Amino acid sequence: MDYLNTQTTATNNSGNNLTPEMKKYYDRALIRFAKPKLVHAEYGQKKPIPSGSGKTIEFRRFSPLPKALTPLTEGVTPKGNKLNVTTVESTVEQYGDYVTMSDMLTLTAVDSVISETQNVLGDQAGRTLDTVIREKINAGTNVQYGNGKADRNLLTGGKAAYADNDYLNVATVKRAVATLKRNNAAPFKDGCYVAIIHPDVANDLTNDPEWKAVKQNVDPKDWYKGEIGRIHGVAFIESTEAKIFHPDSLISDGDTENAELETLTVKSVSSKTITVKEALTADEAKHIIGKKVQINGLDYSVSSAAEGEAGSATLTLSEAPGSISADTVIYPSGGGAEGRDVYSTLFIGQNAYGVTSISGGGLQTILKQKGSAGTGDPLDQRSTVGWKATQTAEILSPEFLVRVETTCSY
Repeated sequence: MDYLNTQTTATNNSGNNLTPEMKKYYDRALIRFAKPKLVHAEYGQKKPIPSGSGKTIEFRRFSPLPKALTPLTEGVTPKGNKLNVTTVESTVEQYGDYVTMSDMLTLTAVDSVISETQNVLGDQAGRTLDTVIREKINAGTNVQYGNGKADRNLLTGGKAAYADNDYLNVATVKRAVATLKRNNAAPFKDGCYVAIIHPDVANDLTNDPEWKAVKQNVDPKDWYKGEIGRIHGVAFIESTEAKIFHPDSLISDGDTENAELETLTVKSVSSKTITVKEALTADEAKHIIGKKVQINGLDYSVSSAAEGEAGSATLTLSEAPGSISADTVIYPSGGGAEGRDVYSTLFIGQNAYGVTSISGGGLQTILKQKGSAGTGDPLDQRSTVGWKATQTAEILSPEFLVRVETTCSY
């Protein structure tokens, strides 16, 4: 994958000269450990950026031509057509990190500690770049919800009856595939669409009797890396980096000294004001203001909150809620019903989105010897090993990308 061209700094500055053999060795190590994490990058349209071209890149989307239904007349040249090209601009950003090594290490030969450090950095680089791409392509508006639900906050899980849960099943897969086909999304070269699925969701899908009834006739050697199987023309690629929509915290970590408030319980309701059974400090009340909460599957904004002992603290909502009884639980918003996590499974056709690959160094390894920092390292005690990458992604054809949101049984 040219997306992962790497370079190791090899200038002639004091403390920073590496042999070609060392450069190749460390480059291979970074690539080897970054590649497995770049799942979302694998299925996007690759776009190289020539060095020095600036921070903006243009992806191109070609619209399909209409059917040519007019019969040709002998000897008459038809009028022809014109390509309809839409450009999508994106700004590339740089990402990177490094670690500091002690002066007991050397860069004059391949060092096992540096190699092991590169393994860790390569893993970090891969996860970082994959997350950048994942967040961009999960922002699409072509969304379907488990069991045909109308919105994320209605998705249920943990119910005693399996049918009452909105887990990913084969019926939901078929609906997503039908959408891609209806939108004329092209499958990948093996004739399959691709779906990126979280392992927890994959467990639910593969337990569906309809999945078990389908014989996997594809030779495993022809599977994609990370593939768990195929059904209805979709190859499922498992990744722990698949997007999870966690409910927002009522009080974000670090907002207060005691940031453990996950839910509240209704004591009584008067118009827009809810008295809760829990105590709220002044600091907790301050941090709840402006947050969204979920009550009986509906979202409300908290316009004000008042501190108080248990049974006297209050929340005032932006609008009067519907019928609410005592002991109703107030959940944070952003997830499924009752504050459950919601999982994204992306169903992808060709050219649904674009990702960048920088020619000559989309992902660089940077090694600095002790002494190269000048007065910043006056006793020549520190070396550094790091990575630097340039990345962006954009959705090019929203209709070729379906995000299916479900809960899961875990």
